[in-house]
Amino acid sequence: MDLIIRNAAPRDLPVILEIINHAILTSTAIYDYEVRTLEEQTAWFEKMVNDGMPVIVAEFEGGVVGYGSYSIFRPKIGYKFSVEHSIYLDEKSRGLGVGGKLLGSLIQRAKESGLHTMIAGIDAANRGSIEFHKKYGFVDKGYLREVGFKFDQWLDLVFMQLILAEE
Repeated sequence: MDLIIRNAAPRDLPVILEIINHAILTSTAIYDYEVRTLEEQTAWFEKMVNDGMPVIVAEFEGGVVGYGSYSIFRPKIGYKFSVEHSIYLDEKSRGLGVGGKLLGSLIQRAKESGLHTMIAGIDAANRGSIEFHKKYGFVDKGYLREVGFKFDQWLDLVFMQLILAEE
């Protein structure tokens, strides 16, 4: 699969919106309930760019098939070297290496930016994502029971961490 990983552009926002809204409606990969509007997604994108945070896309045969980003883990100055990332793929692109290319690019960008650690917050039932992160050196660092609620059920959250200096 010939993928191009590049910085996202405003023209990518409709596809990014479609991908995230599908995740909101069909999965516990994100604990949001309501789909986002293009205006909301545009505001998110502009904030990420203004904050110097990456938003990247995976492009295949001229179309966006996934995206990834990271932002500061917590809004306190002491967390400025720790980021939490997200990766979302369209359904047809799962299991084809797209997520790995996006994560690899995010890890490289984090290192180049002088960041110290990357954190993944993953729904505990999402074994595929947990195993995927382990392949890239992330380790389990915490398990929080029943911190989310979606689809009429309590959800557990796993935190995984990658110390970039050890990578």
